[in-house]
Amino acid sequence: MKAVGYIRVSTQGQAEEGVSLDAQKAKIEAWCLANDYELAAIYEDAGISGTRADREGLHQAMNNTTKGDALVVYSLSRLTRSTKDMLRLSEELERRGTDLVSLTEKIDTTTAAGKMVFRMLAVLNEFERDQIAERTKAALSHKKAKGEKYAPVPFGYKEVEGRLIEVKREAKIVAEILEQREQGSTLAAIADQLNTRGIEGKRGGKWYASTVSYLIKRQAA
Repeated sequence: MKAVGYIRVSTQGQAEEGVSLDAQKAKIEAWCLANDYELAAIYEDAGISGTRADREGLHQAMNNTTKGDALVVYSLSRLTRSTKDMLRLSEELERRGTDLVSLTEKIDTTTAAGKMVFRMLAVLNEFERDQIAERTKAALSHKKAKGEKYAPVPFGYKEVEGRLIEVKREAKIVAEILEQREQGSTLAAIADQLNTRGIEGKRGGKWYASTVSYLIKRQAA
């Protein structure tokens, strides 16, 4: 029987907490040895979020599995952070006739019970991620309400002794951006208009659709 391993870390912090790429690799190798699986290869994605779809290592791992093989991961969170993506991967593995083994959750989809637990944990995994995002947004809103710095100083403000002070000239531009967006202007069109007017970003750079989007989201936080 053949196994293909997949390992991933998105931050240095994760590596320091005991789930480094080497630690994951060692666990997968030990499982294959104990269960008489030939480990054909281990593919990795380093420094990449589990929510991203364009993970080359994961694509290679999936593409190199066939009927009767097992895709082995350290935990479901290493595989993906999205329920939708988890179910998609599950369906693709089922289509290929490939089993999924997650060592941390002790999941083996060769059984009906294993498939059920796998799908339940996928939902819980996304719930945990949503909770973290919710707590982060609440913390940022609290700091913003108190006038405290809550990340890199946003356009429209300056930092004075750890507190955010409004910059009237920039605040006026922010108000214009919000108004244009409410009137239906695209993010790209707003960025082009700012650049044409010669208005520089907070750090003196050009405006892009992504920076306009970030500014609008920060205002709504």
